[in-house]
This record gives sequence, C-alpha cells and structure tokens, in this order.
Amino acid sequence: MTLWPLPRLALVTIDAMGCQPKIAQEIVNRGADYVLTVKENQPTLHSGIVALFADHLEDDFARTPVHRYETVEKRHGRIERRWYYVCPVPKDLPDRWRWPMLAAIGIIIRNTQRDGKDCNEVRYYIMSTYLSGRCFAGAVQNHWGIENNLHWQLDVTFQEDRCRVRRGYAAVNLSLLRRTVLSVLKNETREKVGIKNKRLKAAWDDGYLDEVLAPA
Repeated sequence: MTLWPLPRLALVTIDAMGCQPKIAQEIVNRGADYVLTVKENQPTLHSGIVALFADHLEDDFARTPVHRYETVEKRHGRIERRWYYVCPVPKDLPDRWRWPMLAAIGIIIRNTQRDGKDCNEVRYYIMSTYLSGRCFAGAVQNHWGIENNLHWQLDVTFQEDRCRVRRGYAAVNLSLLRRTVLSVLKNETREKVGIKNKRLKAAWDDGYLDEVLAPA
C-alpha cells in the first residue's frame, strides 16, 4: 500500500490483494481517495471492467468520456510504451454497488519491445476520484517503483524469494515480520551502513539491538 499526498486529500494505491470493499470504505472514511488494482480475486468486478474496456477500445472511446496519457521509455536495449485510460464508472458496471464512492475505472496497456519481440501486459483499476491520465500514470508508476525497491530489499537482505514456508498462515506471518524488521532498520539512522550490515550488527551487538528496537 502506498500513500500519496495531494491537495486537500490523500490518494492511496493498493495492489490486488487489498482490493476489498472494507478497505476501500476505511480509506474513504478517513477522507482519502483510493486507486485499487483489480484482478481475478474480484471476479465479477474484474470481468465487468475487462468487457467494458474491450468494448470502448474498439471505437477509441467514441461513446464515453476518457482521460488519456501515453509514455515511451527507451533503456537497456528495450522500448516500453504505456497507454493510460481513465473513464467515469458506468452505471451498469457489475458489482458497482459494493464499492464506496466509486467514481472511475482505469486501464494500463504496456507494450515492451526487445530483440524484435513484443510483450504485452494489461492492468485494471478502480478509483474513488476521476483522475487525469497524467495523475493516474504518476500514482501507478510511483507505486511500482516503491514496490520494486521493497521487493529488492526483501529478496537481497532477507532472501524472501528462497523461503519455502507455505503451511497455513506461516508465509504471511513471516512476510509481515520481514517488512516490520526492514522498517525498523530503516528508521535507525545513526549507523551509516546498509540494511544488511545493520541486521548483522543487531544480531551481534545487544546494545545496538536495544537502540534499534527502542530508540531514544
């Protein structure tokens, strides 16, 4: 989950596992807006959004208002294009009634060209505010950037991807513990070393561990 400050409100972006009506309601109750990734864990909503965008893409959104934005990035021998579209939520969107303050739906189409090969990816979103295409792109891109950096830290320092614990809620509990430890270590700023070295020092030095867990 990522929180972005905006004038007079905050915009909360959450991946698909956080796309839940109760979470959306809590965000709205606190005076913020949401941008939630929609996947098959919300099958009725997801299928409805997929069908609507497939229909409107055929005639380039001639029958509905749309905010657009497009980006092109060239790096590391590849060309990546992204198309962002935001439409007001249709009155007949399946499952609409379950989502508080639902105002818009969004789609991102990403095309990556590398070594003469194309790779396409599509993602869908719901929003409690009708964002411009540029604001929608900025929120999602910044969210991806933070998620990618967090994943790198967890994998390199805590070897999360190598963990084979799957039974019951153990994997979720360990994931929460790793993220808590990472946050605590980042908050410790006296030692000018990386997260990995802070973790080692905390394991070897009880005095430093106390400072990390209960800073003065």
